[in-house]
Amino acid sequence: MDYRIMNPAERKYTFRQSQQISMQTGLIGYLRADFGSTGKEFYSTWNDFRKDLKTDDFKKEFDLVINSYRFGDGEFLSGRSAMTKFCYEHPESSYEDDRNHYGVRVDTEQYSYLMRLNSNRGEYNLYCYCYQREWLDNHLQKAEKGIRFIDPHYKEQFTIPDGDKIRITLSSGEHYDRECRYIDDYHLEVGDNLYHICEFAERMEQNGNTVIPLRSSLPEQCYVYLPTSNEIGIIKKGETGYYKTDLTDGVPGEMKELADSMNRKLGVTKGQAEAMKAGSMFGWKVPAADPKNYDENGKLVKPKRNKDYER
Repeated sequence: MDYRIMNPAERKYTFRQSQQISMQTGLIGYLRADFGSTGKEFYSTWNDFRKDLKTDDFKKEFDLVINSYRFGDGEFLSGRSAMTKFCYEHPESSYEDDRNHYGVRVDTEQYSYLMRLNSNRGEYNLYCYCYQREWLDNHLQKAEKGIRFIDPHYKEQFTIPDGDKIRITLSSGEHYDRECRYIDDYHLEVGDNLYHICEFAERMEQNGNTVIPLRSSLPEQCYVYLPTSNEIGIIKKGETGYYKTDLTDGVPGEMKELADSMNRKLGVTKGQAEAMKAGSMFGWKVPAADPKNYDENGKLVKPKRNKDYER
């Protein structure tokens, strides 16, 4: 039975979702399992979500899917060593998180099995979330449009990818960050709460709150060369202005190259650095604060209009 590596958008569906998203995606339930103290056992627990979708045909197929990767030499569910080897040989399947997660997807005609792998001893080594394939794919396709934010007068403010975060700043100056999830074109989840996009905009205005995107496509911080003061500063995502460093009063051309070099070492592209600079100066909602609007040389290009949301 064939598998494929999960893409980043699919990885979110190997964790517990809200009731709303679980219903929309056709979640049947999930299996969690570990390899025990010897690394060769398979202790598993099944958790129902929709018992009405757990048909006899599904149960037979699910057993076949799991067993096809459990038994046989080197199959990645045959033990901890086999899973470790599989993950090492497939770095492209890494979630690139601090929990050492990897992911694969198995599709059949009717169902999709999304497996989150973790070979760490003392932890659950497998979570397998089972979905109605058509329902899941429909939701994923719609969520690609992203989550839009408007003001109370329905004016577009910004759009973020499904699963990105926003920062809500209160009238007191305090702020908190919340993950957002796509529900449909007019509804979103902010943390654990479900809103219509108009309702959310109205609540923010009534309470004197401001909202900015915290784009996952931006680094947490980067270096920037400031020609007017001939210095290198540090910009942090979501904040205005910059932090001073002791890198000042050098040769301008060399200072700029130094900032570029330090950014390269951090893995920050020219487009990301320019977007960070724009966000710190003009606000994080502006198109110039989105790195997708820059070319590989860090030059701003005209943003593409989102035709899916044109009225």
